[in-house]
Parts: sequence; C-alpha cells; structure tokens
Amino acid sequence: MQTPATARLPVGTRLLLFSFSSKHSLSFVFLRRAAPLPALVLSCISSCSTGSGGAVDGGESGGNCVTHQAAQQRKAYPFDEIEPRWQRYWEENLTFCTPDEVDTSKPKCYILDMFPYPSGAGLHVGHPLGYTATDILSRYKRMKGFNVLHPMGWDAFGLPAEQYAIQTGTHPKVATMHNIEQFRSQLKSLGFSYDWDREISTTDPEYYKWTQWIFLHLLKQGLAYQAEVPVNWCPALGTVLANEEVVNGVSERGGHPVIRKPMLQWMLKITAYADRLLEDLDDLDWPESIKEMQRNWIGRSEGAELKFTVIDACGCELGVTLSVYTTRPETIFGATYLVLAPEHSLLASLVSEGQQKHVGKYCDLAARKSDLERTDLQKEKTGVFSGSYAKNPASGEVIPIWVADYVLGSYGTGAIMAVPAHDYRDHEFAIKYNAPIISVILPFVKNLELDVPYAGDGIVMNSSNQSIGLDINGLSCKDASSKVIDWLETTGHGTKKVNYKLRDWLFARQRYWGEPFPVIYLEDTGETVPLPETYLPVTLPELDDFTPAETGEPPLAKATSWVKTIDPISKKSARRETNTMPQWAGSCWYYLRFMDPKNSAALVDRSKERYWGPVDIYVGGAEHSVLHLLYARFWHKVLYDIGVVSTKEPFQCLINQGLILGEIEYTAYKDKEGRLLSADSDCNFSDYIQERVPAEKVIKIGDFHVLKDNPTIHLTARAYKMSKSRGNVINPDDVVSEYGADSLRLYEMFMGPLRDSKSWSTGGIEGVHRFLARTWRLIVGPPLPTGLYTGGTVITDDEPTLDQLRSLHRCIAKVTEEIQETRFNTGISAMMEFINAAYKWDRQPKCIIEPFVLLLSPYAPHMAEELWSRLGHSSSLAYERFPEAKTEYLKDSSIVLPVQINGKTRGTILVDEACSEDEAFRLASSDEKLSKYLLGKTIKRRVYVPQRILNVILETQKRVRS
Repeated sequence: MQTPATARLPVGTRLLLFSFSSKHSLSFVFLRRAAPLPALVLSCISSCSTGSGGAVDGGESGGNCVTHQAAQQRKAYPFDEIEPRWQRYWEENLTFCTPDEVDTSKPKCYILDMFPYPSGAGLHVGHPLGYTATDILSRYKRMKGFNVLHPMGWDAFGLPAEQYAIQTGTHPKVATMHNIEQFRSQLKSLGFSYDWDREISTTDPEYYKWTQWIFLHLLKQGLAYQAEVPVNWCPALGTVLANEEVVNGVSERGGHPVIRKPMLQWMLKITAYADRLLEDLDDLDWPESIKEMQRNWIGRSEGAELKFTVIDACGCELGVTLSVYTTRPETIFGATYLVLAPEHSLLASLVSEGQQKHVGKYCDLAARKSDLERTDLQKEKTGVFSGSYAKNPASGEVIPIWVADYVLGSYGTGAIMAVPAHDYRDHEFAIKYNAPIISVILPFVKNLELDVPYAGDGIVMNSSNQSIGLDINGLSCKDASSKVIDWLETTGHGTKKVNYKLRDWLFARQRYWGEPFPVIYLEDTGETVPLPETYLPVTLPELDDFTPAETGEPPLAKATSWVKTIDPISKKSARRETNTMPQWAGSCWYYLRFMDPKNSAALVDRSKERYWGPVDIYVGGAEHSVLHLLYARFWHKVLYDIGVVSTKEPFQCLINQGLILGEIEYTAYKDKEGRLLSADSDCNFSDYIQERVPAEKVIKIGDFHVLKDNPTIHLTARAYKMSKSRGNVINPDDVVSEYGADSLRLYEMFMGPLRDSKSWSTGGIEGVHRFLARTWRLIVGPPLPTGLYTGGTVITDDEPTLDQLRSLHRCIAKVTEEIQETRFNTGISAMMEFINAAYKWDRQPKCIIEPFVLLLSPYAPHMAEELWSRLGHSSSLAYERFPEAKTEYLKDSSIVLPVQINGKTRGTILVDEACSEDEAFRLASSDEKLSKYLLGKTIKRRVYVPQRILNVILETQKRVRS
C-alpha cells in the first residue's frame, strides 16, 4: 500500500533519500521508482515527509534504509524483528504467569533451575544449557495440559559482592542489584518462559525474614548451637574461610596465609539427620553417581570405640584416657601405636616436657593446611612423637602415641589406633618411623603375595590373650569383630559405635553481606536470647566500610548503634550477633518460597505446598551434588518434622547438565630452533615451545588433527573450561545478536546429550541457524528481491498425502519421546529430517505444517509463535495442545481409504491393508471431518471394497408438504 507522499509519483521517477548519522554527515541514496515500492522504502519516504530526517532507526541510528535493507538481506531470516516482538508480547500478556490460585484438579509439574549467583561477569553460553532444557520441558508440559511452575530468582548473598565492595567502596547491595538487572535482561533475551512475577532474591529482607525464622526453629529444636571448633582463619582478611576458599594453605582472595584455630561458631546439627539423609536417597530419581557422593560424604560406618589408658615413659598412669574409634575392632591385636590429630583437645595434657617444643612446632605447621591437603592419600605422611604411651587393652602391650596431621580432629574421636599391617596410611607412616608391623589377618586366598598392607577380609590370627579371656584366632573378620565388641562392653574397655564422616555444619561467617542472626546476648549474663518472630526480619545496617574490625571482629561490629540493643522481653541491655549466615542459608529453601512468594504471614501456604511440592524436575551442575543438595535436604526434613512441608524430600528428580567448554584449541610444539615436532612423538614436551594454531590451519585426518600445510605434524586438540584467563568465554549476547536466541537455544540442545560435557563450535551454531532459516522459508516462502518477506505463508488447504501424514506423525512420535527422556539433540534431528522431507513436496498442507510448528515451539519459541500467527491464529501457541502421534500413520502397511457418503467422497481415513469393514466404519465414525455427516443419521447399508473404498448409504428424509 502506497503512502500519500508517494502515490502521485510516476513509475521511473528517481527518488533522493537521505539520512543524518550521529556525526551529522548527510547520506544520499538514489532509487528508481518501482511498481510497487518496497515497504521499507515507503517507510523511509514516509519518515522523510514527516520531517524525521529519513533515518530508519531514528536520527541517532547512523544508518539509512539501504544499509538496513542490506542487513536484512544478509540475515537468514528476520530473527532480530521476531524475537523482541514476541518477548514483549509474553511480558505484556503475562503468558507464563502461573496464577496464585490454580485448578488443582489438573496435574502439576514444578520445574526448577538451581538459581544463579548474579556475578558482574554476566552469563556465558554455558549458563543457558540447563535453562534451555528446563524451558523446553516447561513449554511441553504446559501444552500437555499441566499446571506448570517455572520460576527464577537470585542466590545473591555472597563473598564476591563483599570483595568488590572492599575494593571499590560500592555497597554490596548496589553491585548486586546491577548484576541482577544484567542477568535478568540476558535471560529474557533468550525467551525463557519464567514466571517473572515470582522472582525472588535471597537479599530481600522479606525473603530472609523467613530464613531467620527457620534458624529460630532450628534453635528451638536443639539443632542450632554454638561451639568452639577449628576453623580456617585468615588473619589478613580477619575472617573465617570455607574450605573451598582456601587453596594450598592461602586465601583464594589475596593469597594470604590461613591457619587452623579454634573459634566459637554457630553450628547446625545436620548429623542428627545423617541416617534419614542416607535412607531416603533410595527413593529419589537422581543420578546414581550423585547419590553415591552423598553416601560417601555422610560416610556412615559401624565399629567400636575403645579406651586406651595413657602412661608416661616410666610406666606411670597420667590420669588420661584416650577414646579411639575403629571400623575394624577385630584388628586390635595388630595396633602398634596410636595417632592423635594435632588439634586433639587432650594433646596438651599428655605431651612430655621434652617433646613440647617439637609437638608445638608441628601443630603450628599443621594449622596452615586444609583438611583436603592433610588427608590427601598421595602426600607424604609426617608426624611427631608425643613422648607418652598407651596400653593396648587387648594385648597389654605398651605402644607409643604419635601426633600426625593425616588424622583429623573432626572425624571420630580425633584419635586412631594404627594397624600398619592392614591400613595403607598406617603402613606408610610405620615404614617411615620404624614402628612395629604385626599381621593379624590371613587372606582367604591362599599364597597371596602381600607386598602392601592387606586391607581385605580373612581369618584372624595372632590375636589371643588368655589372661583377659579374649581369643579370636581362627574366626572370620565379621565374627571376630562381634566377639571383640562383646568383650569391650563386658569389661568396660569400649562400646559398639556408629560413626559418620559428616560433620555438623559450621554456620557462621565474619562478613557483612549475609543474613543477620536473629539472636541477641544479654550484657549482664552473656545469655543467648532468640528474638521473637514478630521482630523479624533483622535487617542489615548501612555501612561504608566492609573490612573486618582491627580487633578481628566481623564488619558488623563497626555498626555500634545497631549492635547495642534492648531485649524486647526483659528490657535488659543486649548486643546483637555480628556474624552473618553463610551464602548456603538462603539457597536451602528458596524452592518453597517460589510456591508462595508474596506471603507475608507464612513461609509458604500449606495448601500450595501440598499441591506444588516436591520439585518434580531440578536441573543444575554436579558441583552442587553434596553441599547445597545435602543442606537443602536437611532443612527440608526439619521443616517436615515441624509440619511446614508435606514431603520428606525437596527434589524428586535431579538432572545434572554437562559443561560447555570453550572452542577446541590446537597446539603445536617447536624446539629451540623453531622446528615443528609431531604431538605423537615420544618426547618430553615440557622442553618444547607451545604454539597455538588457528582453526583454519587445521584439518582432521582419521583420528588426528594435523596442519593443513604439513599433515605429518600431529597437533594436540583440547577444549578447556570457559574462563576469562584463557580468553575463551563466549558471550551469549554476541551470539544472539548474530544468530538469534532461537539458534542459540537450538544449538545448545543439539550439541550432544544434556548430561555430557561438550565444546563450543561457531560452525555448529551456523548449522542449526540454517535449519531454522530453511524452516522459515518453507512456510513463509522465499524473500522478495529486497530481502524482506511477505506477511503471510505459502501453506495450502490441500488434503495431506499418506507420505506427508507418515512424515508428520513419525516426527511427532520421535520428538515427544525425546523430550520426555531429555534427549533433546535427537529430537532436533527428527525435526531436521521432517524439514528435509517437506522440501520435496509440491505443496505444504496446513494440517501438516501447523502440528510441526507446535513441535518446534518448545525449542525455538520465537519463530514458532511468529509462524503460528502467520498461519492465522490470533493468540499465543503456549497453551495449544501438543500434537499426538497416531499409531496408524506409524505403520508402513497403512493405506488411504476414500470414504463416500451416499456416493459422494467426503474424506479419507488411514487404515491397515487387512482392515475389516467394521474397523473401517469405526475409524470413519471417529474422524472429526466425516463424523458430522453421520451424526444423528440412519444408516441404510454399507458398501465396502477392501483397500478401495467405503461407501455409507444413509436413509433419505422425506420432505413434508406444507
């Protein structure tokens, strides 16, 4: 349609179009008047006539209509117009908003991502992998008639924001809000169907009010307490660090020395739930590897706790008894020395005067090591003699007591009986320090050569002491263990014991940016007083300086007016707790708040929790397999016990997505003279110079990557985890700008199985981008000479052929199965096969293309919405029924049978070649198009010619004369 400004211009008139750039330079473009003028040119001319300066995107765009047109021609399809339009539509129409009150008679599906920490770096292309998977599942479930809960929020308390605040003076809240806005914008640009009305942040006081509420109930249940425990203390930073924040004995931030020292800390008694955390794993649909990691972390073991009397070098008792835990009490006669952890509470009382200096020096060195370093099986064992001895209660032998850092004070009793003949660490230590080695287990396998300690099962030997009535020689290890435990309990030398590797959760940090504890301490007595629930939330005070106090107190100690308070019950003077909760706190229960995010009266409404819980599908990285998942399960069980939740477990199904690595990097090796060396050579490559080789200079021959110019030179090819330091981070914003969000989504799913790690490839995304462009052109038609597209489609109303029906329903069956099994890459392959087949057809019937668009929509929602609209639909396809495959079209022996009504063909049905007359009539009667001719009519007879035709003759109605 021509505008008034151009309607009077004759064909052939030369038009002068102009635009101003941001530098105020004037661009002139001459076009010859065509008939009709392209819509884009008309738009530009109309802008000129209204005084806009002719700039397509406004006066500051710096472009002109021809530049814009050329850009459109370069694009495979107009994703840059389609995607923002549908993102606005979804937001304005609240398309994915889950109502506060839903029809609870419908099935539900709660699909959740492990919510992200909003860092200043923003997203990289690895983040959307899991988010795209959950989005596909969410869109699919909506189309299958489920009520879907698919929210997003922010795990926003954390050390990085506080580090940034210390470095720049920017308040953590300001930096955090900026990062959240960036993350939110990036996620929305990818078209994820989150219910943004339920967005939460752990830093919102209305959220952490309930984190504090949970803590009060933990305190009430005796599950929160204070204790003096060894912690990673960094004097330079003035704070306790988590184990993961300590690398090689120094702080991850700043590289400052870290020591182990006892400090009074808040602890959570997760060990009280150890057995339930173990037992309930069996009922979860989780990867077995993750469940096994949790079992190992909990580390339940059965054994015995033995008592050893401590004596000095002269044989005099020191009045000290050491308790030792062992999982193998049957080896007691093989115990030739004891080992104490450097932090053992009784160490000071049993070290001899001559050894105090040596033991003190050793303990200082041990305090600078992390638990991981100390227990590393590969590290050389070290220790120091305490100067004291103990009496083996079974053998009566006097054995030395050593101090060694391979024993941890946090495990068992912090002391072990060393049996070097049957334990690898004890054996290595005994060899180094010349301790006796006594074998007490004979392997079941005869003639087994034992160059290393034997830690297996067998028959007990060398284990008898008639004077105390204990003889276990000749018994199996299991029977001997039971007999030793009975003897220990009878004589008072010990007892049967169940132990766990799991330690109580250290729940305090000396930081500002975290949830304040809802407790106060009375000034006169120091008594700990929990605040009444009506006083929640306890909010953070405003601070300008976020460094720890010079005295080593947390940053909150500087807020003196906030620290000084009054007990609301007794009205006595009190002070607030200046530690804050760890980042894990807010992420322990956020899935519950998503069910009812605006509830000011309760953590979650019980009826909503009963409907939505538990989370049906939980997707996130395997790096959270132990800590976050274990902590969340613990809190959930506590909430279950006090009646807040109705399920024993929070996450029914867990899926771990793999990593997306950077693009493959190719490396060549050169000697000092610059000569290339093949990577398959038997050389020490540390002596050679490494050189990165651009991908365009590499070719793959067989299993090897080689230089194009010299195929004899093999290269190493490896993909690395994305990181700024390697410079291999891919920003999703750049990908979306060049290829569109649908292409990014599709490619991340097409790269390989969701759970596997895979490397990024720009060439790969170009492939799926071409597939989307082919889909677009198949349905919309080819572009006009201008590069633009018409507003409709080239789809017809023709009846489908059998081949078309078979192609469609095979695609439906495959895509449906692969979505349900989260094999998204093979589902995409099925859609690609369909498009390849469709390009061979003369016509594309609407009844074939529409179901395909619905199949595509969970993967490429922007394009699908646009195509659905162009196919004549006025509303979103988000809640359209997902296509269902008809089994008759999945059989190769099916034929199309014409159906006549009173001799006139009214449609066709797909039947098996051996179909009976009754079956053919049943199919015709159930067909939507044919049934309307039969409804309420009397059938006179049926004429059926197998594989040829079905003719239904109806009774004719006699006309009544008026």
